[in-house]
Amino acid sequence: MDQKNNFKDQLYLVLSGIFIASLVTCNLIANKFVTVDLGFKVFIVSAGILPYPLTFLVTDLISELYGKRRANQVVLAGFFASVFTVVLVYVAMAVPTAEISPLDNATFEKVFGLSGPAFFGSMLAYLTAQFIDIRIFHFWKRLTEGKYLWLRNNASTMCSQLVDTSVILVILCSAGVLPWESFYSLLWMGWMFKVFVALIDTPIIYFCLWLLKDKIEPVSHLEEN
Repeated sequence: MDQKNNFKDQLYLVLSGIFIASLVTCNLIANKFVTVDLGFKVFIVSAGILPYPLTFLVTDLISELYGKRRANQVVLAGFFASVFTVVLVYVAMAVPTAEISPLDNATFEKVFGLSGPAFFGSMLAYLTAQFIDIRIFHFWKRLTEGKYLWLRNNASTMCSQLVDTSVILVILCSAGVLPWESFYSLLWMGWMFKVFVALIDTPIIYFCLWLLKDKIEPVSHLEEN
């Protein structure tokens, strides 16, 4: 029993680390836009979107294995880690650049600098979407009495990703960072890309739970934590 508890605690730390690393990376690489060709559709999205769906996969895993309280904890930890990272980036930009530096200050700011509206929008969208994702996940888990993992995994992620994409685009367009004319096209393209990734992560979460079936018992739908 102690060995199982130790493994469970260690896995939670690993999943939390993956979550926080993915979230911080999203903000650091958000300034680059990329073309993703999925065969049936070509998406033009921020590179920050690429690791972001992984955060929802991890919160769904934590929700399933550890419960709502632990999932909320890692979401808050990710928020503070992101804020701390941005503070460190701005400190690095404020420090004078040495002559031997391969990057000048202007290039460094262009690559790593985040505008106030962009960061505020991303963090507000992140917190709103993640907490909605967790609430919907547990709502469907209770409603289906712990059955149909594919339903709660996809329903929670798709709804929360729509909220996430909408919130950040509204903030960016309101702040003048993006034109309102591109709102609906960016909303549709961003959300559809996230939905497609959400569908892909369903077999992944089933596979992860299959690997862990003898090591960790998922939290019952009757437990409210």
